Amino acid sequence: MAKASQLKALIKSHYDNDYTRFDTLSLQVAAHEATLGNNSLALEVKKLVDNSKKNRTVEAINSNNVKLYNNTIDELFIHSRPILDMSEIILSTSNHDKIVKILNEYNNQEKLKKHGLKHRRKILLSGHPGTGKTMSASIIASELHLPLYVIQIDKIITKFMGETGAKLRQIFKMIEMQKGVYFFDEFDSIGTDRSKDNEVGEMRRVLNSFLQFLENDNSDSLIITATNNIALLDRALFRRFDDILYYDIPTKEEILKLLKLRLQSFTVNFDLESILPKASGLSHADIVKTCNDAIKEAIINDKKYVSKTSLIHNFEIIKESYKKISEA
Repeated sequence: MAKASQLKALIKSHYDNDYTRFDTLSLQVAAHEATLGNNSLALEVKKLVDNSKKNRTVEAINSNNVKLYNNTIDELFIHSRPILDMSEIILSTSNHDKIVKILNEYNNQEKLKKHGLKHRRKILLSGHPGTGKTMSASIIASELHLPLYVIQIDKIITKFMGETGAKLRQIFKMIEMQKGVYFFDEFDSIGTDRSKDNEVGEMRRVLNSFLQFLENDNSDSLIITATNNIALLDRALFRRFDDILYYDIPTKEEILKLLKLRLQSFTVNFDLESILPKASGLSHADIVKTCNDAIKEAIINDKKYVSKTSLIHNFEIIKESYKKISEA
């Protein structure tokens, strides 16, 4: 049975004639039914989606309505329509409240405009890898029913530095023309401190261009940037953002919530609190990966419960990997 959030999104995408989102939602429902053992229903839904896609393609070609995209712009983004909600992420109280504030201000932006105020729409996310920065951007896009555009930083920064500024100009033009959530991951590549001695003059000019584009942007889009090391960023960037969210390794309470969330569809015949020390120091992504590995092991071995031994073993494997990397 589809979740209430999926059902509402299905209905909305249908009446919005948003076929891509409708297809994505339908396939997610099919995948969910497959995990429940309803393989026949899952296959039927997938077949309906596939047939519908083929029919729409033929109709588009016959009516000459095939959309043409500018290849130069298209390669700078990864476009998606996330289907997530706030219940699917474990955040610190501070970050949870800040994201709720971003959503509320966006949904009430007209009220704010009447009083000469602007909603939060330029956001900086900082913290360790795997602590929820990318997922936060996805949830914001999903909750606001906006497309998510992940900017390919490696496609912007080229050996021909003059091209980088031109590509930034294209991106901000897209931000202005196409409303959405634009996510600059690994932002350090652009936002490095201009005072660093090893930074060439052209790279400083690129950062200056970005700062100017960011400051002058008055579009309806949200701009979210993420960095693993905020200390590397130029201080001039900070005042351009409406809010900064700091992400860290999960606390014991957050680890417990994350374990319960990820393992909720399986029986757990032991006290989850007993394995918290084994997960301490790992990121959210590490813990989710460990849970997924334990779940896959249970499925393959036809077990209805997740093994405590398997979870502990996988936690130890990840920690050992990090230890070897640090010693290399």
